[in-house]
Amino acid sequence: MFRRPIEQIGNLILAPIADVGGVTNLFLQTLARLPRRRFEFRRFVQELAVIGWQSTAVIAVLGLFTGMVLIVQTGGILKRFGAEIYASQGVAVVMLKELGPVLAGFLIAGRVGSGIAAEIGSMKISDQLDAMRSLGADPIRKLVIPKSAAAVVALPLLTVVANAVGIAGGLVMAALLLNVPPYQYLYRIYLGVDLSDYTNGLLKTVVFGQIIVMVGCYHGFRTVGGTEGVGRSATRSVVMSCILILLADLLIVSLLFVLGLN
Repeated sequence: MFRRPIEQIGNLILAPIADVGGVTNLFLQTLARLPRRRFEFRRFVQELAVIGWQSTAVIAVLGLFTGMVLIVQTGGILKRFGAEIYASQGVAVVMLKELGPVLAGFLIAGRVGSGIAAEIGSMKISDQLDAMRSLGADPIRKLVIPKSAAAVVALPLLTVVANAVGIAGGLVMAALLLNVPPYQYLYRIYLGVDLSDYTNGLLKTVVFGQIIVMVGCYHGFRTVGGTEGVGRSATRSVVMSCILILLADLLIVSLLFVLGLN
């Protein structure tokens, strides 16, 4: 009577744990293959264009509206106390340390992570991966490593774009709605932002990039069930990537706090 509900509950608990283990195993296999043979530089450049350059416009739009909304909300609260001039300082810190990296990670997980899962999943169901192995090529070396390296380069750069555009958008809204002069806006950022605020945020993006690529590749390699399976893999990739990004963000922030680097 209670067997099926108990099994379902157990599957709900164990399946995510197994997926995290599978992603970790894929990451370790990728690291183990790094010293071997030559690097696929041409494919790396192609992946860098897909992950980085083709995502620049949408990342800029995301950063722009995020910075505008933040300055309006923060400035509205501080204006009650006559301290709206300090809004730029708070917005810059939040953008650099948290919102910029996390939102960029979410966006790339949705745009690129799902695409990676769909690409490799399509290769799986069409037996292209088996053909690659039969020819002596390693799918991890040919597919995973170039994507992983491209993510390490692209995610920090995209986050810099999001942060810069977000701060610029905040400057416009601060001048229009809060009557904060641009030079005061920028001066408060100069006074209130430390180098660690930049570096800590960029450190996160390296981890987030690896999560997105590894999760996308993992679900792509596990695709079954034809074209419907490709769609399921893409969806699962986005959901799992976003959850792991939040978890990794919490762990990194906690570690930096304990070490006194936050």
